[in-house]
Amino acid sequence: MLSELLSALNSGDKNYLIITVISILISLPIILFSLAMHEAAHAFAAYRMGDRTARNLGRLTLNPAKHLDLLGTISMFLFGFGWAKPVPINARYFKNPKWGMAISAFAGPLSNLGLSLIGAIGFQITLRFIPVVCGGIFIPTFYAGMPTAHLIMTILLNFFYLFAYYNAALAIFNLLPIPPFDGSRLAFVFLPDKWYWGIMKYERIIMIIILVGLATDFLAFPFQNAAEGIVNFFMDITSFIGG
Repeated sequence: MLSELLSALNSGDKNYLIITVISILISLPIILFSLAMHEAAHAFAAYRMGDRTARNLGRLTLNPAKHLDLLGTISMFLFGFGWAKPVPINARYFKNPKWGMAISAFAGPLSNLGLSLIGAIGFQITLRFIPVVCGGIFIPTFYAGMPTAHLIMTILLNFFYLFAYYNAALAIFNLLPIPPFDGSRLAFVFLPDKWYWGIMKYERIIMIIILVGLATDFLAFPFQNAAEGIVNFFMDITSFIGG
């Protein structure tokens, strides 16, 4: 996101700069909502399986303030990938602790994949109906060069695409098999305990490597390609809506 802003500033293209700034402003509520939904899904799944820990601590909510992790949120804004504060889960309340942990862990990424699909649907609906609603309306807007109808459509398309993208990115990134990511709970089901806890010993080192990899684009590009692949897949399967 930061690189996009710098690129827009250096381009000298006023429309490109304004659309980039709008996209960044749009990203704020999307990221906050997506992170909150992700963690609330964990809490809800755990609650449905008998663990009231998260609910009792006020984590069964869509209030972003209850879920945000400072570093994870900053990472989300800078690199497009991040995480929230892990929901506390007590596996002793599950009939099958390992599978209970896995199901509650997967609920977060699954909720984001569902939101990504909703974003793709919104994008296709915008493509189909906004030109009809706004067709022929060309009223000067707050800056020269873009009519109001085009501005409205651009903002809506940006919103739904970013909604789809950030949720796909959040789902993929949190499936990494290391804490604090959900993939670590999923890995616990399939890996022998000795291997699992052996990997967990190096979680801080692995986290530093991941953050450096994102900052240098070494890891950012593979994750971006994977997220875009999911979005493109959802766009393809919803393309019939756009006519």
